[in-house]
Amino acid sequence: MAEMGKNKVKSSLQPSSPGFLNRSFTMYAPSKVDSKNPKAQFYLQNQQSQNRASSVAKIHEPMDSVKGKVQKLRSLFESGKSPSSSSNLPSTKEPASKPLLRTTKSMALSSGFINPTIRLPGTEDRIVVYLTSLRGIRRTYEDCYAVRMIFRGFRLWVDERDISMDAAYKKELQSILKVKDVTLPQVFIKGKYIGGADVIKSMFEMGELAKVLDDFPRRQPVFVCNACGDVRFVPCGNCNGSRKMFDDDEGLLKRCFECNENGLIRCPSCCD
Repeated sequence: MAEMGKNKVKSSLQPSSPGFLNRSFTMYAPSKVDSKNPKAQFYLQNQQSQNRASSVAKIHEPMDSVKGKVQKLRSLFESGKSPSSSSNLPSTKEPASKPLLRTTKSMALSSGFINPTIRLPGTEDRIVVYLTSLRGIRRTYEDCYAVRMIFRGFRLWVDERDISMDAAYKKELQSILKVKDVTLPQVFIKGKYIGGADVIKSMFEMGELAKVLDDFPRRQPVFVCNACGDVRFVPCGNCNGSRKMFDDDEGLLKRCFECNENGLIRCPSCCD
């Protein structure tokens, strides 16, 4: 019985599991350490060694990653390429496609007019532009105005055929292009079909339009027709724009066949 009591006392004094030791260690805070207690000293030494090891690891590991990032950034700024994908990226010193496209486009514009098979008979000595003066569609009006100003900058007389003033010009353009829905403006030079606003702007920017228009005579600067004011249309002289005439023989009003649906005729001063 005495031996059993001694064993119980020993088992109660000795730690039976790691949890017991952990609970004993947490009882001692670093600020309240008893220098005579061996458990407290052991706890303090263990904590100091763990803190030292973790601080050393925290110092060395980020330094390695920072050095790697610095090297990657340095190589990126020095070479202008990403070090990881430098082999996959194409070289930036070989953009040969853009000058080639520009050269072929200028050659096409200078050589043949966009579609040589489309012709406007009877206009081999002039420039004809089908356009509109109405501002119903903003983009269309801006394109027509831009083309008009380009030709006026060359001081050339242009046969402007405004389909908003005369619907017969729209039917004429549809029959020439053989399409029902036509876009404006459409330009013909020397009877040959050139194209729309994008083509004229490209030719003007590349200097090809000046070469094509070199044979045409120039008119006086700031020239404005006194009869129509460069509108190219005037009211009909027979019906005064009413589209009706009185027949004395029959005593009835009849349709005037010399003007269009708006009672207008082409200006005899600048369009003949």
